[in-house]
Amino acid sequence: MPRTRHSVATRHRRKKVLKQAKGYRGPKSKCYRPANEQVMHSMAYSYRDRKTRKGDFRKLWITRINAAARENGMSYNKFINGLHVAGVEVDRKILADLALNEPEAFTELVKVAEDAHENGTKAKAQPKVKAAAKPATPKQAEPAEATMAEAGAEESGA
Repeated sequence: MPRTRHSVATRHRRKKVLKQAKGYRGPKSKCYRPANEQVMHSMAYSYRDRKTRKGDFRKLWITRINAAARENGMSYNKFINGLHVAGVEVDRKILADLALNEPEAFTELVKVAEDAHENGTKAKAQPKVKAAAKPATPKQAEPAEATMAEAGAEESGA
């Protein structure tokens, strides 16, 4: 009987590939070599198409935004440019969702874009409010609480 080396690792690797190849037709699901070739191709396709899917969704969103913008009497190009000039930072995914599910809100955005496109000025920006910084650990919060407790004691004593 010939001596085997790395048999456990080899068997494990082959079983893993055959498990990934379940559902393929013919020897691509039963024999290791054709199954391995098909699994490698499948992995390459899935990697490539994960990238392609992002572009496909962007095309869909642009189509929906264009259709909704034209219903409101504006082209996609002028609409996006008007939003950019107005300083409205809403991505295409959200715009497409608004166009589909909330046409009134989308109409308001078209008006904002139209005004900005005609005037070439930014809309009045809302002042940004910064949230108070939260302490990283509870120990940092203790001195502030202690000083507040001391201040309360002074007020009640005075």
